[in-house]
Amino acid sequence: MKRILLTVGILLGCHLVSAQAPEKMSYQAVMRNTTGQLLVNQSIGVKVSILQGSPAGTVVYSERLTGTTNVNGLISMEIGTGTVLSGTFATINWPSGNYYLKTETDPTGGTTYTIAGTSQLLSVPYAMYAKTSGSSGGEVLPYPILRQ
Repeated sequence: MKRILLTVGILLGCHLVSAQAPEKMSYQAVMRNTTGQLLVNQSIGVKVSILQGSPAGTVVYSERLTGTTNVNGLISMEIGTGTVLSGTFATINWPSGNYYLKTETDPTGGTTYTIAGTSQLLSVPYAMYAKTSGSSGGEVLPYPILRQ
């Protein structure tokens, strides 16, 4: 019995060790045309680029995504799953500095991008906590641990 439990424990441990975060990130936007009208239930083409250093920085990754808006003009996409134009998403050196997301949109679903914008990629609170959670400095968790 002990041997079976040990084997099951080792197999579960190996499975947990191999788990990794997906190499993609969520992107959502409400799409409007150049006159401000919502683009409802419409195919949209989006080119996304990750720029390093500044809003006009070097492109380290670029891809083309397509999707369809819903009845509210909302489109949901996953950056890292589109047609790669340049770079490799998995090899971006995130700790090496500031990164910016540039989006270029074609409201007709093609590649004639008429709407563009750039914004800085910022940390989420869980990522800021995870940065130091494994340290031995005796930090106290910012929330209580619930036990069942």
